[in-house]
Amino acid sequence: MPTEYLGTAAVAERAGLAVATVRSYILKGLLPDADVVITTPSGPLRGWSPETIDAWLASRPGRGARTDLHK
Repeated sequence: MPTEYLGTAAVAERAGLAVATVRSYILKGLLPDADVVITTPSGPLRGWSPETIDAWLASRPGRGARTDLHK
């Protein structure tokens, strides 16, 4: 059985974010590194395991959290 990975749209759905937000997070380095990258003529296709995304979600501060106030 092949391993299934979450693409950008599936990550957005799982995280409750817009696809554009996930793409922005990728560009800003705020999303974990992809578990798999497939090279295509139109650019890389990234995939994350559900476990990777779940761990990332569990480690994120709450909505509106001021992370710059903590040392």
